[in-house]
Amino acid sequence: MDLTKKTLEEIDSSQEIENTKKVEAALFISGRFLSIQELLTLTDVNPILLKKILSDLEDKYKDSGIEIVKRDNLWKMDVAPEYTNIINKLATGSSEFSKAEQETLAIIAYKQPMKQSVLVKIRGNKSYDHIKRFTELGLINKKKLGHTAELTLSEQFYDYFHVGKEEPLPES
Repeated sequence: MDLTKKTLEEIDSSQEIENTKKVEAALFISGRFLSIQELLTLTDVNPILLKKILSDLEDKYKDSGIEIVKRDNLWKMDVAPEYTNIINKLATGSSEFSKAEQETLAIIAYKQPMKQSVLVKIRGNKSYDHIKRFTELGLINKKKLGHTAELTLSEQFYDYFHVGKEEPLPES
């Protein structure tokens, strides 16, 4: 009887370790916030166990250079804020955005809110592809405005680039 109980506990423990590794791998490679539903689909872990695993991972990484960030029921693995300067140094080497995409995003950030039509006049037709990509990544918000769209930075932009949202200057 004891042998069977021990074997079942070993199987449960082994399965829990495997599930934790799946969730950890999904968070690590995604590089963005994932919903519970996305994590369930990716890992096939029971929803109740998933919430426990996420909580355990938060504890596991609490005092390390990595952290598990939870925002509005979305989860992400990220570098601890005190080490983002190191990451920024590394990121200046080869970027995940082309120079043209970086320039387009910089214009949106500087001029927001701005009309898409104005951006296209400044940057050319390639900016449509950039806008599509930034929207898919959740970095900008695109809202229909007459025959064009209004572009603004999303909250995710500030999280993604680890920058604070500046308060608007008071009008005189």
